[in-house]
Amino acid sequence: MSKLTPTPGQTVGPFFGYALPFDKDNELAVPGSAGSLRLHGTVTDGAGEPIPDAILEIWQPAADGSVAAETGSLVRDGYTFTGWGRASTDRTGKYTFTTVNPGASRPGKAPFIAVVVFARGLTNRLFTRAYLPEDAAALAADPLLSSLPADRRGTLIATREDGGGLHWDVRLQGEGETVFLEFDGGGFDGGGDARTEGA
Repeated sequence: MSKLTPTPGQTVGPFFGYALPFDKDNELAVPGSAGSLRLHGTVTDGAGEPIPDAILEIWQPAADGSVAAETGSLVRDGYTFTGWGRASTDRTGKYTFTTVNPGASRPGKAPFIAVVVFARGLTNRLFTRAYLPEDAAALAADPLLSSLPADRRGTLIATREDGGGLHWDVRLQGEGETVFLEFDGGGFDGGGDARTEGA
């Protein structure tokens, strides 16, 4: 019997602008509405080059900390907050969401946005988080952040901009690599096990 040669592993992407984008998929909140803000940043590879065809998905609680349980995550009727959105990067690797500040899902818990990254070259999606920067005590007490080396925590904390927006970059590999997580299915209350995964 001849030896069989394994086929190469499949990777995620590239993604083409066909069928996958949905109208207003990156607008969890209506732009310009009360409490809405811009979450944006750049996705880069190990060489620091922008990735023009990555996709980010976010999932977050509402501003009051409640987790949405509405049917249909892509409902965009201007009133229903579903807590879920998807954005593609542009030619310069930039992504943008219109959303709201996530509230703490429990008193004293650091608010964060759960993020999934899909990009070419990855054999699977990557899970990570973008924390709000303001509540230093909650950030210091967060089990996930406190389990990380001090020089890695900052990769999970967004920067507040003038005007209230949030800036948060994703680096898939190399110096300043974003901390990625093993998903344990725990949702907003799960701790998540931190690990880095090269792209």
